Order: sequence, then structure tokens, then C-alpha cells
Amino acid sequence: MYEQATIAPVNNAAFGRMLHGLQDLFAPLRTENFLKHVARAKMRVRDFETILQRGMFGADSQAYYTAMAISDRGLIREEYLSLVERVAPELREKYMKIYAYY
Repeated sequence: MYEQATIAPVNNAAFGRMLHGLQDLFAPLRTENFLKHVARAKMRVRDFETILQRGMFGADSQAYYTAMAISDRGLIREEYLSLVERVAPELREKYMKIYAYY
């Protein structure tokens, strides 16, 4: 069975703020609003870099992300993608277009 290696973040402050912001976006009452914004912008929900560049994670998210080490950036992208996959099935079905691969 696959077990993900545990890697400690290098820049704890930036990593923590970015992680907290992402977790807030995927809080039960905010998830649909975020997905709606992604759909309105005609983006794919798994396109982390584009969503980040458009400022959809928050005003300071780009600054926190660039302040992180490359390993921390990978951890954040991985956490984001796992949050995207944990979205409730009914929301994933409703926003199927942004979840689809084409």
C-alpha cells in the first residue's frame, strides 16, 4: 500500500499561512463559492498555478507561495489537489465541467 513520505516545510510561516488559506477555501460553506468562481473564470479546478496567478486563493497567496522553497511549493500543490479531490460528490457532479479532463 502506498504511503506518502512526510516532509517538513522549510518556511513554516509562509507554508502555514498558505495552507490555512487553502483549508478555509474548502471549508464546507465556502467550497461551492470557490468552485463557482473557478467555473466563471473558465478554468480547470486542478490547474493550481493559473488559479494562484489569478489571485483566487487570496490577495497575499502569490507572495507566500513565491517565498516558499520548491519543496514547500510541492507540498502546497499536493495539499490543494487532495482538497480538490475531497469535495463532496454532489458538488463535483454539479461542477463536472471544471473537474473534467479535456
